[in-house]
Amino acid sequence: MIRFDYAAAAELFPSKSPYKSAQVSYRRFATAAEAVRYAIEDMPAPLLRGSLLEVDEQRFDGTQIRSLYDADAFPLVRAERT
Repeated sequence: MIRFDYAAAAELFPSKSPYKSAQVSYRRFATAAEAVRYAIEDMPAPLLRGSLLEVDEQRFDGTQIRSLYDADAFPLVRAERT
């Protein structure tokens, strides 16, 4: 994987949901780590597939966001999987 700065500011562009109740909109985050954690832990899972994370003019799709979350370098505490 490429070198990634989890401390850099980030923008998250979630995919559109066909269900109004599941709508999640564009968000800015102080750190990429917070954006990655939000995308994996708080966003409805089906929206990850078409989402886009932008950090330092680099773009990451849903699969790459998942990889960033699972990476050993991820600096935040992960939610326990149930």
